[in-house]
Amino acid sequence: MSIPYGRQHVTQKDIDAVVETLKHDFLTQGPKIAEFEEKFAQYVGAKYAVALSNGTAALHLCALALGVEQGTKVITTPITFAASANCVRYCGGEVFFADIDPKTALIDLEKIENLLQAHPKGTFAGIIPVDFMGLPVDLEKVRALADEYGLWIIEDACHAPGGYFIDSKGEKQTCGNGAYADLAIFSFHPVKHIACGEGGMITTNRKDLYDKLQLLRTHGITKNPDLLHENHGGWYYEMQTLGYNYRMPDILAALGISQLERAEAGLQRRQAIAARYDEAFRNSKVCFFQYPKAQIKHAYHLYVIQVEDRKGLYDYLRTHQIFAQVHYIPVHTLPYYQSLGYQKGAMPEAENYYAHALSLPMYPTLTEAEQDFVIEKVLEFCG
Repeated sequence: MSIPYGRQHVTQKDIDAVVETLKHDFLTQGPKIAEFEEKFAQYVGAKYAVALSNGTAALHLCALALGVEQGTKVITTPITFAASANCVRYCGGEVFFADIDPKTALIDLEKIENLLQAHPKGTFAGIIPVDFMGLPVDLEKVRALADEYGLWIIEDACHAPGGYFIDSKGEKQTCGNGAYADLAIFSFHPVKHIACGEGGMITTNRKDLYDKLQLLRTHGITKNPDLLHENHGGWYYEMQTLGYNYRMPDILAALGISQLERAEAGLQRRQAIAARYDEAFRNSKVCFFQYPKAQIKHAYHLYVIQVEDRKGLYDYLRTHQIFAQVHYIPVHTLPYYQSLGYQKGAMPEAENYYAHALSLPMYPTLTEAEQDFVIEKVLEFCG
């Protein structure tokens, strides 16, 4: 029995949806794209959605649409997948890291404010907070900082579709709904909540950014008669900016639509799995993250524990065919970022988190028997 840290769940209905699309006229740039965009926007509560080839492409286009260029300075967290920072570098911008809050492993808002105060106003252009593990960042507080310093916000919500926090007015703010962030991005990688194989989505409430994104994802080319500088006929198109081929194929959109239909059930199952882990580790040496459940809906892409001998536990679990994983190596310690001058030791909370963190199996089809086996082996090692 092999138990990975994450696993996609593909049903016969998903397969049928893809096969049905294969039988139709469009494999790309067809009607399934618009359908997926509309349904996903409704799911997160945003006005607009733009489907893309993957989550990294989504981050890149967000940075481009917001005007990141040579020398643009942007703040993000060191505990994330490298793409959250790389998107700034793709555009020639500079990345500044703000350390994490050890209680949540999310970017520390106080550290963001300290960074902003340490530089003249106007130094920074934006912030990329990450809903790490599926735990929503309090974007209302981030927005207050952003407004004070004139910054935009890209919410990296790849771990958190369906998650939310309650704002100061008592209103539920779903991850990606655009209430506080200018743009939000999602990923449809196989281990994510909605598994398309690959794929990404940007959501926003800003029509100006939505229009830019649509142009950027298709080579900067448009055939829209309302946007053309001149028109030679029905065949005519214009390349109006330098864009990319970041389109999502219709067959992936069809799979995404089918997966979206059971997204909430998958989320509920993830929360049930997390609750069982919490209960099992409550009186043990295993540390796990706790949060005010009345104020937050955790989407549980990951269930992360912290232990003294992380390497020992990682290896021990593998001997029992339990393939736990580590999320993430702090971005500022990776060789590429070290070559840019980032220093180990600069983010002590992130580095301490990394030294002890391990992601346990977390996916909707994990059975109770499999989870019990994982718990047994973790407690067996940790005592």
